[in-house]
Amino acid sequence: MTNPRKEFGVRLRELRQEQLMTQEELAHRAGLNRTYIGDIERGEKNITLISMTKLAKALGVKIRDFFDWEI
Repeated sequence: MTNPRKEFGVRLRELRQEQLMTQEELAHRAGLNRTYIGDIERGEKNITLISMTKLAKALGVKIRDFFDWEI
């Protein structure tokens, strides 16, 4: 069984790196803490829908773009 937190984190990192954006820059754009971004990318935090929305807006993607993995 896949770990949804880890899968989400991997996808977030991919989307961020595609835009050559640092964790710090993403955090600033999303109004979140940089360490929180790192925790999410490592699958250590359960992300809220509100934070997910902020990250999607900061990256210019749709929320569904975070969920690109097989169950």
